[in-house]
Amino acid sequence: MIGSQNVVKVGIAQMDLVHSPATIRTSGLGSCVGVVIYDSTKGIAGLIHIMLPSSSLAKAGQVTTAKFADTGIPALIEQLKLTGASPYRMKAKLAGGAQMFQFANANDTMRIGPRNVEAVLEELKKYSIPVLGKDTGGNSGRTIEFNPETCLLNIRTVNQGVKDI
Repeated sequence: MIGSQNVVKVGIAQMDLVHSPATIRTSGLGSCVGVVIYDSTKGIAGLIHIMLPSSSLAKAGQVTTAKFADTGIPALIEQLKLTGASPYRMKAKLAGGAQMFQFANANDTMRIGPRNVEAVLEELKKYSIPVLGKDTGGNSGRTIEFNPETCLLNIRTVNQGVKDI
């Protein structure tokens, strides 16, 4: 699927929405998590590229909403609702959250990838949004592209090939 015509690209710590037949893509997912929330009935999908689990990690007064799971997920849900998506039909798929580097003393603060995945899943649970597919963890980067028409998330993983979930 990667290479589609009308593709909206989402950068790091950004989010955007598409309507079918357009697709939406983000790359550079190492410890970051790409989260797609969609309403298949309306053909609407949103994608957010989350860097960190909690906005409490932000420098004073510098919260970039899409950068954090706890601020970005609610903001994306709100944007989807404003464009006609039903909260009762929303579903999610996600990828990323790799542990890109190995540390001698693997304390919790160095586990950014796994912590990002945990925070995303916690936020989705708060909104009762089921996760229908995920490809997380490992130690390889990913590029993802979602097609709201087919509801397939195409995942290209460095040195591991391509798959759809």
